[in-house]
Amino acid sequence: MAVDLVLPCLDEAAALPWVLTRLPAGVRAVVVDNGSTDGSPEIAAELGATVVRCTVRGYGAACHAGLEAAEAEVVAFMDADASLDPRQLVRVTAPILAGNADLMVGRRRAVSRGAWPWHLRLANAELSRRIRRRTGVLLHDLGPMRAARRTALLDLALLDRRSGYPLETVVRAADAGWRISEVDIDYLPRSGRSKVTGTPLGAARAVIDMSKVLKA
Repeated sequence: MAVDLVLPCLDEAAALPWVLTRLPAGVRAVVVDNGSTDGSPEIAAELGATVVRCTVRGYGAACHAGLEAAEAEVVAFMDADASLDPRQLVRVTAPILAGNADLMVGRRRAVSRGAWPWHLRLANAELSRRIRRRTGVLLHDLGPMRAARRTALLDLALLDRRSGYPLETVVRAADAGWRISEVDIDYLPRSGRSKVTGTPLGAARAVIDMSKVLKA
């Protein structure tokens, strides 16, 4: 396989069949189960995915466990909640495979008003502004779909194991002089509630995690 796709997973049984049956050719799914109780890992295995168990709870912990388990030269990350179409994965992987970029980030474009609530769009815009100020990299979205080369990602030695993991990826990559770019991708209504920003406590934790990364 040319690309390993890491899919952090916590109770995504309803979304996994749609996600895993839309993988482009040459992409292997690495589903990282982060404590599901709805049969998600069994469903993923039945659909041909490689399943990795991550007992440390947290989005970053699941992402990093998937990165360490990956074997392909290029590793992509994507949410497993059906908010992103795997068929568009090539938009972020192709520039990496071609050697035209070191880190590609998918810039979400909501396909409907309900796909991305206004308060989350506003928070993302502010976060993107702070990223540009901190790194000088012109990004408009932190992007739950992203791709880079596996060994280069491991060399970044990322430390965050919660919701600050994607932000730390961008910040450390920028500090290392990586070529970072973004491309538009569709953002669909997700299946279920977000584990990161779906509750006031989750949103507060995300703000704290990301603020720590930007101050580092």
